[in-house]
Amino acid sequence: MKAPKIDKTNAARLLDSLGLPYELRPYEVDLEDLSATNVASKIGLPAEQVFKTLLTETNAGEHVFAVIPGDSELDLKKLAAAAGAKKIDLAPLKEVEPLTGYLRGAVTVLAAKKPFAAFADETIELHDVISISAGQRGLQLLVAPADYLKATAATLHDLTRGAA
Repeated sequence: MKAPKIDKTNAARLLDSLGLPYELRPYEVDLEDLSATNVASKIGLPAEQVFKTLLTETNAGEHVFAVIPGDSELDLKKLAAAAGAKKIDLAPLKEVEPLTGYLRGAVTVLAAKKPFAAFADETIELHDVISISAGQRGLQLLVAPADYLKATAATLHDLTRGAA
């Protein structure tokens, strides 16, 4: 599959509306491997700078986003504590697109269909620039962590178990 023509996505338009700078970086999509580590290798960044966005669901039926480094695994107990929930699990894949407006491999907090609370791993602040999905497979947004946090209102927490 070829890299897409670079059209502005809703996520990019949101950053524009907030006056926040970013770079759109296209890459060739591999439908067999939508992992953040694969995306990182294609856009030339270390996996710890490419953040993946996961939709989760609390035991109370509320949804929250978890934003973690591409080379890490989400610690559900840490996320539950951060979100004030007894238990939290990944949302079923069939619910992701209807709730966020984004396909698997393209989920982002930015301009998601529903404004769920977002929790970002504290390591996000270790980088000058991070990469997140632009809301379309084959397109990443490079943005300063402070600008991403401003745009998403994400709160910082230790959310990972370390390298996957």
